[in-house]
Amino acid sequence: MPPKRRRASLFGRVPRTAAYVFVLVLTACTAGPASSDDGPLGVLRVPADHATIQAAVDAAAPGDLVLVAPGVYTENVLVETTDVTIRGADRNGVVIDGEGVRSSGIVAVADGVRIENLTVRRVMHYGVLVTGMHDDNGPSAHGVDGYERLDPAMFPPVERFAVRNVTASNNGLYGIYAFDARHGIIADSYASGSADSGIYVGQCRHCDILVTGNVAERNAVGFENANASDSVVVTGNRFSHNRVGMTLLSNYQEAFTPQRANIVRGNVIASNTSADSPAQAEGGFGVGIGISGGRDNLLRDNLVAGNPRAGVLLANTEDLAASGNRIEGAWSADGVAPNGVDIANISADRAPAQGNCIGGSPSTLPKHLRAGCGTKKPSATAVAPGRLPDVEAPPGMSFLQVPEPPPQPGMVDVEVIPARLPNTVTDAAETPEGVPDAGLLAERSGVS
Repeated sequence: MPPKRRRASLFGRVPRTAAYVFVLVLTACTAGPASSDDGPLGVLRVPADHATIQAAVDAAAPGDLVLVAPGVYTENVLVETTDVTIRGADRNGVVIDGEGVRSSGIVAVADGVRIENLTVRRVMHYGVLVTGMHDDNGPSAHGVDGYERLDPAMFPPVERFAVRNVTASNNGLYGIYAFDARHGIIADSYASGSADSGIYVGQCRHCDILVTGNVAERNAVGFENANASDSVVVTGNRFSHNRVGMTLLSNYQEAFTPQRANIVRGNVIASNTSADSPAQAEGGFGVGIGISGGRDNLLRDNLVAGNPRAGVLLANTEDLAASGNRIEGAWSADGVAPNGVDIANISADRAPAQGNCIGGSPSTLPKHLRAGCGTKKPSATAVAPGRLPDVEAPPGMSFLQVPEPPPQPGMVDVEVIPARLPNTVTDAAETPEGVPDAGLLAERSGVS
């Protein structure tokens, strides 16, 4: 396994650590054309027509559907043909199993790939990876030694992708991962047991990526964004019962620093206190949202509650300040414990948080954190991480030992060959008005 990358310092090591309806005007599930430039579109069946998923993918032409029958498939799959769909006939019954030894489950390096209605589990690195970073040595998502920044000019981003109704569980680093990819959607999926993050979006500008209707739990971090900026919409998800709910990070080890301009709206980010999860790399625990060097993000109408260390942490990444972020939401709900503190600034003096707008009446550390909205003035003096509520993180567990997820809802009409994915995504997304109920997507959770 290549060494894990250095992470932005967000949590700091201290002895004691701290039903909405979404209308997406996409043509994702409509019947496609009867033919393409390469001939009639077809359905390639596994194992009836091809013994393995990889064999079917290799035989597929643009526009084809690889339809996988229920079974356990001990293989890793690389998709290099444009506009191919891999779809399980049964989300819970079609399982790609890495057996704790293979590096990845499904990797897509071509434009227009769909991955739908199946389960990927027990791989060492990536359950599902969509990336433009690949060469003869295979796909990449971070520098080989964990410290070198990858150059996107050498590898143009993947354009157009969809990951829908996928269960990614017990994977060594990431569940569902989009890196150097644009114009895509991650929807109605479930991720648990990841030692880095359940869902990750990284290294893109003008990303046009929609993350919606997902459940991430029992991960070190539920959702992570590093240097994915402009037109990233994260809405209607449940990031609860992780160690950290979600993070927005600027990262010098990836291109396109700083991270900026996401819309995070209508999510439940609550009770991130999971003991049945891998440890977070910096000891993070009990945190709802971490913003490290992120800029100009809009966080509105989220329910952020039950996170005993902090609902939102503002921090710097080296010399990059958390700045210009607008934070409005709800900080309590019936049946959910309050946050230890709703919003805290732990930025270093070298890069003080500034211009962050805080709406409502959350509790803050320091007490006068709201000052400076829309200005270049530093926010109130930061507090040391040791001033946060004292919460002890339980020992982490191996990703292979995290409890398995419950059955997840699958797709209907699995035989339909889909039309080509649209060129743009987020313009068609409707974000909800108002804060969601604490029970958003709870019926899909494995945590009682």
